[in-house]
Amino acid sequence: MPFDRRRFIHALSGIAVSFALALPAQAQTVGKDYTLISPPQPTENPAKVEVLEFFSYGCSHCAEFYPLLSAWAAKQKPDVVIKKTPVSFGRAAWANIAKLYYTLEVTGDLARLDGEAFRAIHGQKVNLFEERAATEWAVKNGVDQKKFTEAFNSFGINSKVRRGDQLQQAYKVDGVPALVIDGKYMAGGENFEQMLANADKLIAKARAEKPVK
Repeated sequence: MPFDRRRFIHALSGIAVSFALALPAQAQTVGKDYTLISPPQPTENPAKVEVLEFFSYGCSHCAEFYPLLSAWAAKQKPDVVIKKTPVSFGRAAWANIAKLYYTLEVTGDLARLDGEAFRAIHGQKVNLFEERAATEWAVKNGVDQKKFTEAFNSFGINSKVRRGDQLQQAYKVDGVPALVIDGKYMAGGENFEQMLANADKLIAKARAEKPVK
């Protein structure tokens, strides 16, 4: 069969177009798909890829994000460590529900009541922003009242809330929910699904940047 130069060029053009169309799906754009954390922040364990979620029980978007994030987190590899950081943005009411989060962590009830706290505030319109109401809700849901009360206003809990706000400022987080990958990148996206997809790519990027053992 004789060589058809035009057909050959047309085939090459098709391959080039296909390749060009495939690139945007893999590439990420700074400022759109993610933002750089400047300066980068140290993580607790450099051998792991750390994912920080900044959130608040008082944030309706965080409530919508919660089940998606939980399902996504369950699929991560063992070298990925996911941590949640409640923030207050200087609001006393949000500081109280940050204290609620850490108090449930101390009493051992967080895994059981984390999602319930979102549902109580946004679905059932329960006022968890005040200590008395939060205590009543926790006790009603099986939390030991003495343990809860002792923890809620403890030095340790208040220190964690302050530390969370310090991290929010260090990472320049101005809205929640926010996902920060390995102290270097903040995932972006037009919706939660895109944010998580970009987080996956940033995790792969951060993993590749780790020193080879």
